[in-house]
Amino acid sequence: MSPLTTRLSRLPLRVRLVAGFSLASLVVLVVAGIFVYWRVDYALDRGLDTELTHARHALEPLVGPDGRIRSRSAADATGVPWQVLDGDGTVIDRGGPAGTTPLLTTSRLAGVTTTPRTVNVGDFLPVADKPYRLQAVRLSPSPRRYLLVGVRRDHRDEALRELLLQLSLAGIGALLVTALVGDRLARAALRPVECYRRQAAAITAGNTSLRLDVPPQRDDEITRLGDTFNDMLTSLEAALERERQFVTEASHELRTPITLLTSRIQLALRRPRTAAEHERILAELTVDLDRLAALSEQLLQLGRAEGSHPAGHGDLVTVTTRTVNHRRLADPDHATALTVAVPEGPVPVRMADFELERVVTNLLDNAVVHGAPPVQVSVDEPATGRARLLVADAGPGMPPGLLTTATQRFARAEEARSRPGSGLGLSLVSTLVTRAGGELRLCHDGRHATHGSPAPVACAHGPEMTVTVLLPTDRSG
Repeated sequence: MSPLTTRLSRLPLRVRLVAGFSLASLVVLVVAGIFVYWRVDYALDRGLDTELTHARHALEPLVGPDGRIRSRSAADATGVPWQVLDGDGTVIDRGGPAGTTPLLTTSRLAGVTTTPRTVNVGDFLPVADKPYRLQAVRLSPSPRRYLLVGVRRDHRDEALRELLLQLSLAGIGALLVTALVGDRLARAALRPVECYRRQAAAITAGNTSLRLDVPPQRDDEITRLGDTFNDMLTSLEAALERERQFVTEASHELRTPITLLTSRIQLALRRPRTAAEHERILAELTVDLDRLAALSEQLLQLGRAEGSHPAGHGDLVTVTTRTVNHRRLADPDHATALTVAVPEGPVPVRMADFELERVVTNLLDNAVVHGAPPVQVSVDEPATGRARLLVADAGPGMPPGLLTTATQRFARAEEARSRPGSGLGLSLVSTLVTRAGGELRLCHDGRHATHGSPAPVACAHGPEMTVTVLLPTDRSG
């Protein structure tokens, strides 16, 4: 980046806008002035050239072999100054206001041929005493004779000088007006931006509830920018609120197992113990640490699910069957209490396999820990573009008030607090399903609670505790 560009980039935006607008106006004015001047100059010169051509045609036949005019009266009738010069620039004959001094210098005369040549004599600026527009032609090659016909350019030059003055004054005035108008327009255009900046500074200072003041009756780039910023601020505030709530709830939930661990350690250190007693205490501590590790892992999974973007595709039938088989192998004594019904072909859904596995695993954990056998798992496609995963158990189910809040973090019924779990499973499931554009339903004893994007699929199950996941399929296009 050049030093000039660097210096210009440091100027205020309003100054750069006005400067750019003024520079563009200056270029337009200069080009327009040059065009007008050229057209007027061409028109004036054409009028003079017409007069010179007529006079030359009248004088050329009157010049004799000796270089003198045969009819003085006919030459004077042209009304223009004229001269007949020899090869060295000496005036042989003259007429009109032309004096004995050659109108054209010898060096310029050498370039004249039998083709008439039009030249200007005398400066335009500064003003010359005797400005002429001449038309010169060579009459004979040997001895060389030249005929010069001229007209005074006083009126023509004065008109052009006046035109230049008027164009300059008009251009300066127009440039000042455009600069003033450009400054007003830039100020008006940037005024909402400056207002947004002040409000954003207030938000940065801690007033997070403040929003940019966007006029509702306008729809331009600035107002759309303000609306976008307001939406972004709303999303950030909601994210911060979720983070604060998450930290508060996580701190509350982690405090209990940490307190239990501390109490057990302090109790174990009160008196000397045998090796067998230490082993028993370490076993109890291991159980508590496992619960704490499981809680931490669920918190991490939930954080990753809320912070990531939906991606990937999976087969609901394959993942469900695999997860159920793993659980049966891990607990063969209760394998018959877990039934599964899936279609023969694949059911592709818009969720990655590892996320589907999290959903199925958490729903099975809830059904086993908080429900009662038998646990029934089924997969089908009840409507075009929708796949359904259903997990039902014969347990007591959720209280009516918990159905709508069960997907909140650490939400648990009072009677469930004595059982394993942290209240994060359904929250994770809801986050994954909602992010994939699906719907999570919690139903028990005729009561239904829905979370996510509603699907046009009716509930068709009994009064037992049932969790239904409806996901978009890849067949929906």
